[in-house]
Amino acid sequence: MTGPKTNERPGTRATLRGYHMSASKARVVLNIIRGEDVTTAAEILAGTTREAADVIAKVLASAVANAVNNDDLVAEELYVSAAYADEGITMKRFSPRARGRAGKIRKRSCHITVIVSRLDEDRLEILRAARSAQAAVSRTRRVASSRRRADQQASLNKRENAAELASQQIAEAEAEAAANELATSEELGDETDVVDVATSEVEETDVALDAADETASEDATEETDK
Repeated sequence: MTGPKTNERPGTRATLRGYHMSASKARVVLNIIRGEDVTTAAEILAGTTREAADVIAKVLASAVANAVNNDDLVAEELYVSAAYADEGITMKRFSPRARGRAGKIRKRSCHITVIVSRLDEDRLEILRAARSAQAAVSRTRRVASSRRRADQQASLNKRENAAELASQQIAEAEAEAAANELATSEELGDETDVVDVATSEVEETDVALDAADETASEDATEETDK
């Protein structure tokens, strides 16, 4: 017993007709996303390097848009229920070969169809639980990241405060050293003045003694002459 025909399968569809690619190349990518929810299918197509992946991603986005706008479905509750590629027209070309022969060139095309449908309740529950767990993990990571940034900022502020305190202490030490140096210089200046006064007094005493000696010697000379 065969299944329903491709044009009778339930769901919302989008079709790209006459794309210049062989159906076998498109089927390789379609087999990967068949049965996946649309979010996972889009992620798979985004990470696939084949040429057909870009085209099929656009067809998938068109099918999801048709389901949302025409059938009032929720995009997060859809999955790829069917995805297939049919043979299109084949353009026949020829290339010249040796001895007047001609080589066949077949430029193939295909019709790509993607059908999306709503997930059943069991898969919806599983998907919602997985998304809730993922959201909780993301929330935990955001909280941890914010705490880490707060700790880094607190550490930076502490370092800045320590550096500012150290600079203040250095400035106070320099000011105190300058004050001590000034006081020392003033004390040395006072002592110098005292020494100068004492020296001047000693010089005056020496002058007086010299004058007295001269006077005594003159008196002694006069007495001798008499």
